[in-house]
Amino acid sequence: MKIQGRTFVVSGGASGLGRACVLDICEKGGNAAIMDMNEELGGALVNQLGSSARFFRCDVSDTESIAAAVEGLARWTKETGKPLGGIIPAAGVGRPGLILDKNGNPLTLEAIDFVLGINLRGTLDFVRQVLPHLASAPTQGPDGERGAIVMVASAAAFEGQMGQVVYAASKGAVASMTLPMARDLSRFGIRVVTIAPSMFDSAMTAVMSDKVKTGLRKAMEFPTRPGKPEEFSSLVVHAIENSMLNGVVIRLDGATRMPSKL
Repeated sequence: MKIQGRTFVVSGGASGLGRACVLDICEKGGNAAIMDMNEELGGALVNQLGSSARFFRCDVSDTESIAAAVEGLARWTKETGKPLGGIIPAAGVGRPGLILDKNGNPLTLEAIDFVLGINLRGTLDFVRQVLPHLASAPTQGPDGERGAIVMVASAAAFEGQMGQVVYAASKGAVASMTLPMARDLSRFGIRVVTIAPSMFDSAMTAVMSDKVKTGLRKAMEFPTRPGKPEEFSSLVVHAIENSMLNGVVIRLDGATRMPSKL
């Protein structure tokens, strides 16, 4: 799949891993639709990239917000003549919490709904609302490919730590729906790949304490540092461009295997 001449939509695209994807897509000659709640960061990124990027305010936990952003996306692709080529649902949150705390209190339903609403329901809703536009895009190349979906899971999908029951559930679900989604969309020439990163420099990891960060580094093999956003985005680009990558979850973790607790 060639990125040049196509539009790629990135939720959570104003910062962190999503922002890195936007930068790489534009550098490769594609257009990037930045869907995010942070208008200040999104606007600054558009000012940096110029006409190859457009910001759409979008709350992935609100289906009407997604619908409005997708309508704007459809108008923009018609204006530019660059049809959709891919969907990157990179919006995500983490809210640690034991399923039962030391006082015997269960995790609140509000905390559960918050994480699942963005990481799982938000991912599904975002993808499903953009998909009709991707499925109607013109095909590319001898395989008749229309594009790729690159979803974001986490190492926690495989080795969730204490306090990560809900987060691990949300990311495990994203990983597990990769293959059936690829099978559903094969008739349309759309591939599905999921990347499961370990600790990467992002807004989510920025709020971690030094103790937690130190503990995570001890679990790393090589390199013994957080991943860089551009290392994540380079794999996203490869997943888009390599047509044989489909229905697979790729760990991007430097051989890190998370311990039960830090």
